[in-house]
Amino acid sequence: MAARVVITGMGIVSPIGIGVTPFWKAALRGQSGITAIESFGDLPMDGYRSRIAGQIHQFQPPDPSDDKFSSRVDRYAQMALMATREAIEDSGLCLEEERAERLGVMAGVGMGGMMMGERELTNLYESQKPHRVHPNFIPTITLNSASGIIALAVGAKGPNLTISTACSSSIHAIGQAMQCIRHGQADMMVAVGADASITPLVFAGFCSLRALSTKYHAQPHLASRPFDRGRDGFVMGEGAGTLILESLQHATRRKARVYAELVGYASTSEAYHMVIPKEDGLDIARTMTLALQDAKVEPRQVDYVNAHATSTIVGDEVEVKGLRAVFGKRANTILVNATKSLIGHTLGAAGAIATIATTLSLNNKVIHPTLNYTDPDPLCALPGISSKSQKKSLRIALVNAFGFGSNNGVLVLKKFP
Repeated sequence: MAARVVITGMGIVSPIGIGVTPFWKAALRGQSGITAIESFGDLPMDGYRSRIAGQIHQFQPPDPSDDKFSSRVDRYAQMALMATREAIEDSGLCLEEERAERLGVMAGVGMGGMMMGERELTNLYESQKPHRVHPNFIPTITLNSASGIIALAVGAKGPNLTISTACSSSIHAIGQAMQCIRHGQADMMVAVGADASITPLVFAGFCSLRALSTKYHAQPHLASRPFDRGRDGFVMGEGAGTLILESLQHATRRKARVYAELVGYASTSEAYHMVIPKEDGLDIARTMTLALQDAKVEPRQVDYVNAHATSTIVGDEVEVKGLRAVFGKRANTILVNATKSLIGHTLGAAGAIATIATTLSLNNKVIHPTLNYTDPDPLCALPGISSKSQKKSLRIALVNAFGFGSNNGVLVLKKFP
């Protein structure tokens, strides 16, 4: 019989707060973390179509003399490590008393160590000195640098994998971590998502893709507006989120506090387009249906959906089509919100941060507002979306994530008794 999997710890680094408590208080207030990008060093912003992002201004990596691990990785992995340390402390795990072989790490990463990558490439061409490339360049820019450094820092000798599926990366990391526990490969898993790619080249690339919001430079806090008629593209963000997953048996044995149970997961591909979702929303609906089947949950039992909801014209509409296809008339009674309205699209971290927000909602019987939902788009409006916090006893929730490359992932969470 497959092991039941529960969430026992959480940690977060986000544009509206570092730490779960500051993040959650800001989320319930409806605080926006979207601000103007002043410049990329000597590179002015004038040539960029978009000039705003969900930046974490207060993040400071630890001093290398105090933390040998953070000094060896890029900004995104430093954030992942900080979120993980909070999550482990929150879980109450005493790692010295646990079997290292039964603790694993699963990371979801979209872009990886782009800050060092861009910096070293620029330096190489400017200096014409290949021998001056940073000696830690390769292990820093590899996508598994976050999962690797976390394993080193916490002594995890179980499964250690990195999943990179763009915007759905950390949903799959959490889902695959759950599978590791279900099938007996581990008792505990660190499931983390992280990205910090507000860099000159990556940001220029998204601008060239014409995926980013460009209308709200004078009022950045208005730019991320999922499901609203005035949306014009997503807002890039950065951050990290970590969840500690355990088998229920292991958590019960050590008398751990349990936040929620992970009961379902599904992964599909639309095999349609590298950037644009298929307009009928049927594959998105199929993914949600498969996740519910995995959870042995009926659509009528679902109370809340934390939507992928990037604030793009097509994406939001397609997701609502998928919700209507799965839930029918019940789609009009389910609560729905968009964490990206608060912090922007954090790419590989998005699914983990959304899962933390969903877990907090299950525990606190309230969901945070969807910012800037002031003029609902008739093509993707639902009664359960609100610009205000909504209080309701919640039992079953979905977390959606849909990534570039036609990649879909959905988690199902259940309130723990």
